[in-house]
Amino acid sequence: MEEKEERLARAISAGSRRAILRLLSNRELTVKEISARINISVSLASRHLQLLYDLGFLSVRKESIYKYYSIRIKEINELLDVYDKVLRRYER
Repeated sequence: MEEKEERLARAISAGSRRAILRLLSNRELTVKEISARINISVSLASRHLQLLYDLGFLSVRKESIYKYYSIRIKEINELLDVYDKVLRRYER
């Protein structure tokens, strides 16, 4: 169980990764679309996506020359909502 907990903590530890997970909550996007929407470089977005994929949180669908990323674990949205609530209380 510890390994799974560590994987989850690593996935949501960075704000950029949480933003990516939120973006992908209801749609597929390419790395370029993600980088533009959260205002980070394509290179950094790609590294975050690779980590999230390696941790098992994302699915990838290839179409032509593009890779479309989507959430593999739909319950991650509920976790992010709770995370935000706890964070807001913690900041008070």
